[in-house]
Amino acid sequence: MIKAYSDRKFPAPPLSRRSMYPALLAAGLLVAFGAPAAAQYGAGSRVPSVHIGISIPLYPQLVEVPGYPVYYAPDLDSNLFFYDGVYWVYAQDGWYASSWYDGPWDLIEAEYVPYFLLRVPVRYYRRPPRYFRGWAPNGPPRWGDYWGNGWAQRHRDWDRWDHSSRHTRAPLPSYQRSYSRESAVRQRFEQQSRGKPEKSDGQDKSAKHDKSKDHRR
Repeated sequence: MIKAYSDRKFPAPPLSRRSMYPALLAAGLLVAFGAPAAAQYGAGSRVPSVHIGISIPLYPQLVEVPGYPVYYAPDLDSNLFFYDGVYWVYAQDGWYASSWYDGPWDLIEAEYVPYFLLRVPVRYYRRPPRYFRGWAPNGPPRWGDYWGNGWAQRHRDWDRWDHSSRHTRAPLPSYQRSYSRESAVRQRFEQQSRGKPEKSDGQDKSAKHDKSKDHRR
């Protein structure tokens, strides 16, 4: 059985706080020129535009994590993943998300991080924190131990899933190879400015003349 990209089994928060994944990302340059992933999360689930000290100047090589609908970046010195149309980084003891490979990054609360991302084995973290030491490399991090009993009680099934099921990976946004985020945003603004016709002095005078005639009537 083939399942869709996301296997979100975490409890759905109230509508105003529900995490929303950027379906428009797969649509191409509309998202490349649009708002960051922060705008697609409820205000209660993230902290927008956080600087995490990670610089990724070029589109990274993304490799499939075997058996998971997740990609990772083996050549980077950071815990970068791609899942369900969104880039994710585990850094500074938190999860950050972005629609672009080099940010801007938004801090996502532990309550809303997708389960499949949490299930990725320890060995695929290229820069694991110290508290990962001693954990089984072929198993997921012990999030229940790290985030505490409260989180573990609310997410009892996070590490339970049918390993025999096939889960289709979201397509990679390979179009981003040809753009930097800054150039994409700049190009969008230029296109928007070119799309708005500028009024000439003659048009302005004509409009004023027509208004004066209407007033006299």
